[in-house]
Amino acid sequence: MNKTFWKEAVVYQIYPRSYQDSNGDGIGDLRGIISRLDYLQKLGVDVVWLSPVYKSPNDDNGYDISDYEDIMDEFGTLRDWEELLAGMHERGIKLMMDLVINHSSDEHAWFLESRSSKDNPYRDYYIWRPGGPEGTLPNNWSSIFSGPAWELDEATGEYYLHLFSRKQPDLNWENPELREALYKMITFWLDKGVDGLRMDVINMISKVDGLPSAHSEGLAPGELAGGGEYYMNGPRVHEYLHEMNQQVLSKYNIMTVGETPGATVEDAIAYTDEDREELQMVFQFEHMDVDSGPGGKWDVTPWSLTQLRDILHKWQIGLAEKGWNSLYLNNHDQPRMVSRFGNDGQYRVISAKMLATLLHTLKGTPYIYQGEEIGMTNVKFPLLEDYQDIETHNMYREKVTDGGADHATILNAIHIKGRDNARTPMQWDASTNAGFTNGMPWLRLNPNYSDINVDQALADPDSIFYYYQKLIALRKQNPIMVYGEYELLLPEHEYIYAYTRTLEADKWLVLLNFSETPQSVDLSFELSKIAEIVIGNYGDQPVEPASLRPYEAIVYRLNR
Repeated sequence: MNKTFWKEAVVYQIYPRSYQDSNGDGIGDLRGIISRLDYLQKLGVDVVWLSPVYKSPNDDNGYDISDYEDIMDEFGTLRDWEELLAGMHERGIKLMMDLVINHSSDEHAWFLESRSSKDNPYRDYYIWRPGGPEGTLPNNWSSIFSGPAWELDEATGEYYLHLFSRKQPDLNWENPELREALYKMITFWLDKGVDGLRMDVINMISKVDGLPSAHSEGLAPGELAGGGEYYMNGPRVHEYLHEMNQQVLSKYNIMTVGETPGATVEDAIAYTDEDREELQMVFQFEHMDVDSGPGGKWDVTPWSLTQLRDILHKWQIGLAEKGWNSLYLNNHDQPRMVSRFGNDGQYRVISAKMLATLLHTLKGTPYIYQGEEIGMTNVKFPLLEDYQDIETHNMYREKVTDGGADHATILNAIHIKGRDNARTPMQWDASTNAGFTNGMPWLRLNPNYSDINVDQALADPDSIFYYYQKLIALRKQNPIMVYGEYELLLPEHEYIYAYTRTLEADKWLVLLNFSETPQSVDLSFELSKIAEIVIGNYGDQPVEPASLRPYEAIVYRLNR
């Protein structure tokens, strides 16, 4: 297997709006991030993935871009961005930018031209269709953000497609002129020194010809259906990605990761097999649906380690020979991992360290989401008005206001799965607004910031922060963490995830207890070969090698 910097890297995701405000307007910005670069260097991360900072009217917090080659006013200027890049490079940190090219903002110059008339040269930059008979929608697809995926434009009497917000019209990748314009824009940033690209919903850029309606069996007349089978992993997506790689990406030494909802292991191999020359990694979402019921994301159901382990194992084995895994348990679109997969009460610190051990000892590239390294938790705002996320409000309107669902049930689902769980401002210290801003924060802080914050973590040698720092340092010193073969042990155990990593003469054993009760392991053959403890989240010798305390994580080096 080829050795590359992006396989060996640890990536840290920053959601700029919530990281650090420098001017008191309550919104995080580029100069705020600049002021925290020494913190990132101390943690030891190799790459920062920056969620979108381009010009945007902020209907979806920057994922609706109105100018791809300028910076959002709230975040600063292009000169601030250049200073940020230089400051990162001085500290040996690479910058990965978010690339949002499935859709733009409806305030982008291209769309303003596109909607001005049917014969405008930019009309075909987007996906327009006439209505059906008697003014019905062009098809029955629903938006991922609820409601129909089509919006009528009164001026021209046609509908445009938007898989997300109505202010996020989908770009028409069938148009070679559009693709050329996007490649030119990407080149603009790579020439400025960007080291990587995270591509938003990149597997949605190719739609099935004719945009057919989704299967509607069991639906009432006019009821919407998902439609994902017609726009996820579409017929020309690999052609487009290979073209983008050949024309732009391959000319730079960068890392690429594509967000690919609905992708299978087979899809991921097709995207990331190095011989195909498309992408290096993808974000898959199968493990992010482990607690989703038949009704989807907001139909919250209990999950088990058996389910989670089966998914992670499938991906570890599936991409063992071709492709590469992205390792993550939370991000800007997902709830906090310690609240979801660990225990954010009595065992918050221990379980956060256990989950960190999992992410850094599986095979793939680990992604840390801001605040994860100090064990930030989900938030339970009592009022719907406390939430800012468009997906949350659209869903509530559809299910409660229009659909009659129970308010308390839906609010509980928001507490568990809402995207604002990840977006509450970064908790730096115990002062007013957690040191995030001197003004009124754009989103309320989690009330627990006086107990959970960076200052507290840096003052405690046993903190989650220093455990992450140690894991990252171990990864740099031990190629086995990157390139070692993965093998599952105890496949039937209800509470323990156990596996080995092997590289040449080196072999490690990883034991993870996903429960709040002590668990025993039957691994006498492996445990008899223990040479030393590499790392453990209790910070002392285990009670005995065959017994794991609540949420205990321990990594052993074995004699071969």
